[in-house]
Amino acid sequence: MDMIYNNSLELLLDRKVPISVVGLGYVGLPLAVALSTRFNVIGFDINSTRVENLIGGVDITGEVESDLLTSGNLQFTSDPESLREAKFIIVCVPTPIDRAKRPDLKALYSASDIVGARMSEGSVVVYESTVYPGVTEDEMVPILEKKSGLKLGSGFGVGYSPERINPGDKERTVERIVKVVSACDPETLDIVAGVYGAVVTAGIHRAPSIKVAESAKVIENIQRDLNIALMNELAIIFDLAGVDTEDVLKAAGTKWNFINFKPGLVGGHCIGVDPYYLTSKAEELGYHPHVILSGRRINDGMSKYIAEQVTKRLIQAGIPVKGSKIGVLGLTFKEDVPDIRNSRAPDILKELAKIGMVTIAHDPIADPVEVKQALGLSLSGYDALKNLDAVVIAVSHREYIERGAGAVESMLFEKRGAVIDVKSMFDSSCFGGSVSYWRL
Repeated sequence: MDMIYNNSLELLLDRKVPISVVGLGYVGLPLAVALSTRFNVIGFDINSTRVENLIGGVDITGEVESDLLTSGNLQFTSDPESLREAKFIIVCVPTPIDRAKRPDLKALYSASDIVGARMSEGSVVVYESTVYPGVTEDEMVPILEKKSGLKLGSGFGVGYSPERINPGDKERTVERIVKVVSACDPETLDIVAGVYGAVVTAGIHRAPSIKVAESAKVIENIQRDLNIALMNELAIIFDLAGVDTEDVLKAAGTKWNFINFKPGLVGGHCIGVDPYYLTSKAEELGYHPHVILSGRRINDGMSKYIAEQVTKRLIQAGIPVKGSKIGVLGLTFKEDVPDIRNSRAPDILKELAKIGMVTIAHDPIADPVEVKQALGLSLSGYDALKNLDAVVIAVSHREYIERGAGAVESMLFEKRGAVIDVKSMFDSSCFGGSVSYWRL
């Protein structure tokens, strides 16, 4: 492939040929911005409204500041024909699960269709989307070959580099996280490592194969999912034993090798989704994964468990459960991030409604229009959070922390009732004696 590539890395670094990033969400946009410091970059997304916002210097996810979007080395477009200019194309589209919790690769198939129809000889296509081992080579390469008329190894190269974006984290940015790279052959790997290495200061790890890199990505989140599941199960046990979980974790955390995971809701587009990609592949291979799915069951059941705690505290406080007025603070999947995809907080509202409670949802940073369209829920303002029988703190947004426990207590009718603190933002000493306080 020496003649096909023809010094393509140098052409990219000299800004004579652009890089294209397909998919401008939480993963693709920060990556495109980082790459634009060394390369000319075309950011492509099929969402024309998203593209128009970015051209105007607005990132509704809050991940990238306005001045970084207007760099002369970075352009945004929803025109797929623009991909013809690029020789190095990075695909960063989402890979969710369907209602049956099976991998949904539709976005990845569509992106491969678009890229394959417009790539030229000597192109390199790199996937960053989370998948199970084998997807890149077994599922995506055939699409690229069919749409382009080229053959892998003689007409184009392919690679895989798992994303490690942490939404809302301004410290561990693209440049500061070690980048795992892989490719179909050594020459392609050199180019892939060279491109990412030009902007990633934390270092590059060359995986021996694409399947290894795909597997590494999916187990990163499975490991975290299982650790949180363990903490959730321990929290349930400790609550039955009358022991405060947060106090236990503080004590255990004094040991040098204790891993400090916290119990809580597990949502978002990574931790609560990625395990199903590997379990689906495992079952296809004839193995039923017990530990991974057990952890998933525990984490998926936490919203119902929290609703049960609301019921228990209301009964203890002598407040009728049916018709009680409950405020739920926070709907996004993570603190200080507006993303509501696969958030487990709305499940609490559903469980409370099943019991017969009246719920009021509040979130200071979620988009009310998106919440209504995606979840069928209406967001209320602070003025609606009054005369409540209970408050559930589901997401620890900075704004809630800054307002303090007093603001939460003032939402209760005559400052009596229950506070269910899912994120352990406070402790019982922050509230008056008429408040039944519980934290996960």
